[in-house]
Amino acid sequence: MQKEFSFPLNIDELHRQEQQYHLRADNAQLKTLKDVLQVESVKSFEASFFLKLNNKEHLLNIEGEVKAELELQSVVSLENFFKTYEVPFRYCFDTKATYAEFKKMEELLGDAAPDIIENGMLDLADLALEQLSLAMEDYPRKPGETFHFKPEFDVEKTEQNKPFAVLERLKK
Repeated sequence: MQKEFSFPLNIDELHRQEQQYHLRADNAQLKTLKDVLQVESVKSFEASFFLKLNNKEHLLNIEGEVKAELELQSVVSLENFFKTYEVPFRYCFDTKATYAEFKKMEELLGDAAPDIIENGMLDLADLALEQLSLAMEDYPRKPGETFHFKPEFDVEKTEQNKPFAVLERLKK
C-alpha cells in the first residue's frame, strides 16, 4: 500500500504487556489519504490500537478504532458533504505461521484462522486504512437523499409498439 502514512512495527520488539498506540495524520498525510481513499478530502484521520502479545501461543491480538471525517460526493446530487466514521476493529495474527500453515489452519478454522505476519513486520496505518475502506460506502449519498427513477419514455406506448404486439393486433 502507500507509504506516505505508515507506522511499521517489528513484532520481535514488542513486549508481553498490553501496548497502546495512537496515530493521527498531519496535513500532508491527509492529502495523501485523500488520494488513497479516492475522496474529495480527508478532514481528519486518527486510529487507536491496543496490542497484546501471547508468546506461548504465538498470537498477537489487536483491538482498536479508526475515526475519520471525509468529504464525499453524493452519487445522486453530485454535491459534496462531510461524513464522520467511527470504525471499531479486531485482528488476531499468528506471529510464527507461514503461508503453508495458514492454508491448513484456514481449512480447519475457516474465518476464525489468525492472519499471518510477513517478514516480522506489521504496519498499523495499513490496518487502520483497511478498516476505514471497508466501512465506506461504494455509492455515497447525503443523509436523507433518495434516488427516484423517472423514465424518459411512455411505458404504455412502448408496450403497444413492440413488434410482437403489433403482429398480434394484425392477426386479429
